[in-house]
Amino acid sequence: MEDIKTILSKKEMRTLYIFLVWVFTAWLIMPLITLKEVDLLKSMEYFYRAAGAVVIMIILFGKTVTDLLFSQDLSRRKSILYVSFLTFYSIAMAGGIIFIAIRILLLYINKNSSSFTPTTDF
Repeated sequence: MEDIKTILSKKEMRTLYIFLVWVFTAWLIMPLITLKEVDLLKSMEYFYRAAGAVVIMIILFGKTVTDLLFSQDLSRRKSILYVSFLTFYSIAMAGGIIFIAIRILLLYINKNSSSFTPTTDF
């Protein structure tokens, strides 16, 4: 039986690795995305999962922007399809990071506003 490294090339291994990181990130973030309402009791158990997923997404976003703006191989010209895919991919990632950050912020605001009890002392 052949070893997996001999079956897959270096580029295929890198693609598989990135795909597995995205599957893991999607698993981490899925409960926060699928919540119908941002409710403290329902979502506090998923808060650390979502925070970890946001950190991974920020790292992947930085890698994508670095790949887009600072190409390692300057001797070859990049195809329009490659550059446009990375551009749309980075915009989608930025939107996803902003969406999840807003969901976490709403959770924090709901938590603090529910613990606030106004007083009528004047």
